[in-house]
Amino acid sequence: MTDKVQTINPATEETVAEYTLMSEADANQAVDNAHEAFLSWKKTSFDERAKLMNNLADQIENNADAILDLMTKEMGKVTEQGKQEIALCASICRYTAENGEKVLEDENRVYDGGSAIITFQPIGVILGIQPWNFPLYQVIRYSAANVMAGNTTVMKHAANVFGMAEFIEKLYLNAGFPKNVYQSLLIDGKTASKLIEHDKVRGVTFTGSDNVGKTVAETAAGLSKKTVLELGSNDAFVVLSDADIETAVEACVQGRIVNNGETCVAAKRFIIVDSVYDAFRDKFVEAFKALKVGDPTDPETDLGPMAREDLRDKLHEQVEESVKSGVTVTLGGEVPDKTGWFYPVTILENIKPGMPAYDDELFGPVASFIRAKNDADAMRIANDSRYGLGGGIFTTDKQKAIDLAREEFDTGMVNINGYSLAQPNLPFGGVKDSGYGREHGGFGMKEFVNEKTIFIAE
Repeated sequence: MTDKVQTINPATEETVAEYTLMSEADANQAVDNAHEAFLSWKKTSFDERAKLMNNLADQIENNADAILDLMTKEMGKVTEQGKQEIALCASICRYTAENGEKVLEDENRVYDGGSAIITFQPIGVILGIQPWNFPLYQVIRYSAANVMAGNTTVMKHAANVFGMAEFIEKLYLNAGFPKNVYQSLLIDGKTASKLIEHDKVRGVTFTGSDNVGKTVAETAAGLSKKTVLELGSNDAFVVLSDADIETAVEACVQGRIVNNGETCVAAKRFIIVDSVYDAFRDKFVEAFKALKVGDPTDPETDLGPMAREDLRDKLHEQVEESVKSGVTVTLGGEVPDKTGWFYPVTILENIKPGMPAYDDELFGPVASFIRAKNDADAMRIANDSRYGLGGGIFTTDKQKAIDLAREEFDTGMVNINGYSLAQPNLPFGGVKDSGYGREHGGFGMKEFVNEKTIFIAE
């Protein structure tokens, strides 16, 4: 019997569509087809690639309504945030088109006895394994960079956003890219793991949980294949003693509920210096209470449902386990009795190491408040995590914040007095258990290329 999967609307619990999974043999054939396409695609000019990449941006913009509809139905994206994701993806394509040739241009150097050319050559088929939470962006951010570099790619998307997976392949084809330069494969995790071993797959880029990511990296490393990993995080947003409280609260609330709280770079741990703790807490509680949770298609909604029932249940288990360990629930923390996989905005206090609210990633609208003795103690707590993707610092002393961000914060990205998601012209990625490698800003175009040295004797 053929394996089938359903996509379900998390706000209504109604079935959106049903899909048939590809067989392992068909997936292997798709990789072979991608390799055949690579042999021609790698010879195309940067001008041709840039033209098609700009076409892809046009396709994304022209199909914005259909993309937004899929985002909302498949994973509960709030409408306004879906529009922002679509605009970001178009911008990534245009940035990649404009800067690809310059980023990948040859370098000339001299050595004792001659000169040398360093050239950045594509390596082949890149396997992408991507999650559901930013169903368009996660795919565009890796695929645009690699296709611009001259690679081809096959992509395994999360099963609950298979509609988006199919739609993205249509976007590439309608933009004029040759067949099989980009392919969305409707496969399960087991088949994706098998594809890592395919001899024509030359690299793997993975976004998801750190446990699965480490398994992917282990398999790839055993075959001498490079990986880029963007894994989970437990981002700390630090409110120092001289912070502007209103600025801090506004940014921290935004950072906690963005994308229904299901974001790797969401603000998750709030580390507040004792002298300003009460003032921050009181304003944050007030702001959280004012948020509207409900229908993601309603323009007044701030927070939609969680993407899947199991994700909602796991989050609630983490909250309950933290409470058993001594955490205080200041707001929320109860699963509502209503249709849809909603979870209320929740605030936890009296958090200590060893509790899920301190140690683990809570992937949903739960804010963990941690009291610090002073500024130095706050930075110590911020770095007391196995994760290191993003973070934030709030202080009225801008130079102090820059110095702390540069020299002390052990993360790949740091926000100062604000909250910002990915930008097309800036690198994105983390350290420690949050992974390695970078995307955006031109950096992603050099992750899967052969930095080839050509020696020329004089």
